[in-house]
Amino acid sequence: MKQLETVEQDNIIEHYVSILKELVAKRSIFAQQIGLSETAHYLKEVFQAAGAQVVLDDEFTAPFVMATFTSPKKDAKTLIFYNHYDVQPADADQPWTSPPFQLDIRDGYMYGRGVDDDKGHITARLTAIEKYCQTQGELPVNIIFIVEGAEESASVDLEKYLVKYQSKLAGADLLVWEQGIFNQKGQMEISGGTKGIVTFDAKVQSADVDIHSKFGGTINSSSWYLINALTSLRDATGKILVEGIYDDVIAPTDHEMELVRQHALVDQQHLQEVYNLQLPFLTKNQDALLKNLFFEPALNIQGLQTGYQGQGVKTILPAEASAKLEVRLVPGMKPRKVFEQIQAQLVRNGFEQVDLTYTLGEEGYRSDMTAPSILNVIAIAKKFSPEGVAVLPTTAGTGPMHQVFEALGIPIAAFGIGNPNSRDHGGDENVKIADYITHIDMIEELIRSYE
Repeated sequence: MKQLETVEQDNIIEHYVSILKELVAKRSIFAQQIGLSETAHYLKEVFQAAGAQVVLDDEFTAPFVMATFTSPKKDAKTLIFYNHYDVQPADADQPWTSPPFQLDIRDGYMYGRGVDDDKGHITARLTAIEKYCQTQGELPVNIIFIVEGAEESASVDLEKYLVKYQSKLAGADLLVWEQGIFNQKGQMEISGGTKGIVTFDAKVQSADVDIHSKFGGTINSSSWYLINALTSLRDATGKILVEGIYDDVIAPTDHEMELVRQHALVDQQHLQEVYNLQLPFLTKNQDALLKNLFFEPALNIQGLQTGYQGQGVKTILPAEASAKLEVRLVPGMKPRKVFEQIQAQLVRNGFEQVDLTYTLGEEGYRSDMTAPSILNVIAIAKKFSPEGVAVLPTTAGTGPMHQVFEALGIPIAAFGIGNPNSRDHGGDENVKIADYITHIDMIEELIRSYE
């Protein structure tokens, strides 16, 4: 295919695809505490070979890599790329056509764990820098890569690294976020925010041991107690029934809501087809769906565990029940405060026996999509996206964008090499070769815009 020929015939692209193969092969999984140091040191070697000054800092949990390409231009502005080298596990329950930690190139696609989320973005952006320097000799803008190793686990300790290097990073013209997609219409999507999250565990201990179920009409079980407690926190429409939880929500502006109406390619029919939904929607119309998805919090049960799950029947009242929960947060909401509000609400509702344990949290963030540096990105994108450009003030997913903005205070925009079926975190994670090459060309043009 033409795109594969481009990879093979362009020495710089081919070189960095070979580096991508090495990166994919490295099982850098924070959740399992494997491969982090090895991958960080490999990235240091790659950046140094490309001509960057590199700091590898392993003071905190996951090593932090900062690579700086310095422009000789007087008063040059600074462009920052935020990326991460950690990936999700590729467990045996996920279907993979080829081994997940082996980059496989076939039929116009590249497959492998991390090829989209997020290692492929690192090599594409490095390719663009080297291609620009090959023709122009020197950069017109300072470029700094900041690459963390715990993004898939709530970016543990990232804020400490950002504070440590704040003086070098603050004041940049733009930060390009880790990744982005070409949507279902083939349009390049440029987004500027992420939702936040707070996750926590709930546990109920109703007795020392399981009890014969003949007492079910007289003795309360952990199962019923927990189910009733969780049910008390949300109504049938999905509204969270926790006092004060909506008070800090920063509502979308008319412009932000209009961007979502225009560019968010999600509706009930699409979701119905993708997931073969068997239950009715909580939202009644398209506007309510979009507002909830992008601009409102949601309380979700990740998992429930209680009682006997084996073959046949075991007539018991379970002594223990537990659940894993989350609240997807929007700008203005603080994870710890939301957690404490839920604790207090359960007590008010008469469920003081539910023991909650905080696990992790991140705040939400929305970019100002009218910032000059972001408008520059949008204008450049139109040259590389014939089907148009989709501009969104936020995504519905979660990431550490708020942490980065709080530390650095600079405009943030996300765009990249993914597609609606890139299967991040799943089997056969992939990117289109054509989108990978387009991203290289666009980053090269972004660099050129600082001339």
